[in-house]
Amino acid sequence: MTRTRGEHVLLWGGILLAVGGSLFPFLWLVSTSLKSPIYVEAIPPTWWPDGSLVFYRNVLFEHRLFDYMINSAIVAGSTTGLALLVATPAAYALARLRLPGTAWILRGLLCVAMFPQIVIAGPVWRMLERLGGLNTHWGLVLPYVALTLPLAVWILATFFNDLPRELEEAASIDGCTTGQTLMYVMLPLAVPGLFTAAILTFIYAWNEFFFALLILTDPAKHTLPVGIALFQGEFTMPWGEIAAASVLATLPLIVVVLLFQRGIIGGLSAGAIKG
Repeated sequence: MTRTRGEHVLLWGGILLAVGGSLFPFLWLVSTSLKSPIYVEAIPPTWWPDGSLVFYRNVLFEHRLFDYMINSAIVAGSTTGLALLVATPAAYALARLRLPGTAWILRGLLCVAMFPQIVIAGPVWRMLERLGGLNTHWGLVLPYVALTLPLAVWILATFFNDLPRELEEAASIDGCTTGQTLMYVMLPLAVPGLFTAAILTFIYAWNEFFFALLILTDPAKHTLPVGIALFQGEFTMPWGEIAAASVLATLPLIVVVLLFQRGIIGGLSAGAIKG
């Protein structure tokens, strides 16, 4: 279908508006982080940074940002590994073993994933209190795994369901058990789905704030979102330090997504096209 010049202008105008609107907050964050302190709250505002790195120096050497990043990496990495360890065999069973009520199980998982965090905050806190998990990283990992499992299982089940069943039949003829078929035949083919589930789980655990604030009370164990939120100024909010810390906290996620974007797209689009 041929478009007129006016339609092209409207199309590209809409694209530029959408992209610009999405990027503007992050670009303003970067600009703020690179300004000298006197320009951060200047009225009228200064649009271009002067290249000062004072805020980055402050957050790295005065606000313990490295400690927060290490804590977040431990929690997010542990959550991702444990979630995939549980979700992979569960998704394979739901997709391939013809269990009764599979569709309802998957729908139930999605319903669980939609529960507001505040609804389960009380029971989670009481459970961790009895287990001795309050103010520990593993105590934070457990609810993260529970919250990310439904999405991980759904993504992997959809991906496993689209793989050819002939591969499993051939593996069975060769004497492979169900576990061996999953490990040596299906998992190598499910790498895009695993990447997608892993990255989405990691991003959730890296960015989550509510449970991290609720469970971790020791400042030395805070993750990035809580650590940044609790930056304190003597008389004003340290917007420059918050901007610099937010940029540093976001960069690892941007790098991961850029490196594995093809795998993410492949995993998310699995099952979208049949035939």
